[in-house]
Amino acid sequence: MAVMFILLVGLFFVCLGWGSADITLKEIFVSLLNPGDVHLGRIVVSIRLPRITAAILLGGSLSVSGFLLQIFFGNPIAGPYVLGISSGAKLIVALVMVFMLSQGRYISALGMVAAAFIGSLIAMGIVMLLSNKVKNMSLLVVCGVMIGYLCSAITEFIIAFADDTNIVNLHNWSLGSFSGISWEDVAISAIIVIVTLIFSFVLSKPIGAYQLGESYARNMGVNIKHLRILLILLSSILSATVTAFAGPISFVGIAVPHIMRTILKTSKPIVMIPGCFFGGAIITLLCDGIARSAFSPREISISAVTAIGLSPIVIYLLIKRKEVSHG
Repeated sequence: MAVMFILLVGLFFVCLGWGSADITLKEIFVSLLNPGDVHLGRIVVSIRLPRITAAILLGGSLSVSGFLLQIFFGNPIAGPYVLGISSGAKLIVALVMVFMLSQGRYISALGMVAAAFIGSLIAMGIVMLLSNKVKNMSLLVVCGVMIGYLCSAITEFIIAFADDTNIVNLHNWSLGSFSGISWEDVAISAIIVIVTLIFSFVLSKPIGAYQLGESYARNMGVNIKHLRILLILLSSILSATVTAFAGPISFVGIAVPHIMRTILKTSKPIVMIPGCFFGGAIITLLCDGIARSAFSPREISISAVTAIGLSPIVIYLLIKRKEVSHG
């Protein structure tokens, strides 16, 4: 944990100076101490700092959301993006955004989160209904992927018929991007994320019992029904917050928990929840830095970077799971 924290702090300052306009460490401290500087202050304090802070908060949230979903479904390849939950949130947010913008009205940050949360619950509800019919987890994951594709296709239709002045922003957001995040967005997301993470951490003991089997958890006095509802709500809130402010980000929620299990050599929630947060924050911050700097001044979507970097891990998980099932 200490190593990850030090790595995150170091990466934080690297990303502050890394971009289309390279800024030295000395200039970073000068701009932080004197944010009124017209040039450096605007770049560091008004543009890069809120973006980097959001990447840390939301990247960590997405990873914890994936970890909770993997516990819920008892499957290491479950995640908000794979199960179509992020795409469901994206669809509802896009609908609300297009409607509000067509009326010449501004949607608040809390409104975005609420819309994304509703979309997440709808997608999760569909997956849960399918889980009653489809007992094979691999088929359920395929169904989740299909739900995600369907929601993404509908979202593309919505964006295609949006007002021309809003298409660019909607398109960038729908692909996943931390660009344009304000301090207001950071403040609201921080409150939601911190409260949700505290609740998740407090539930570490019953979640740990649930990992050992429903019978064991019941014998330990855990209310299985209530715990499953809480797992759904907590994971949906975290993934919805990410989607509301940054759009759907692929593979972080599924790959990072597996990486953390390998590094920390445990699946205990009391260790994995903070571990997943740090791991998700580091990987998301790194990928966001690459997305905005690799082809500067052109910026690519963060999902493109996470897909390239993390999809091999997901493929490895699928192959390993297949080998275990046949073993």
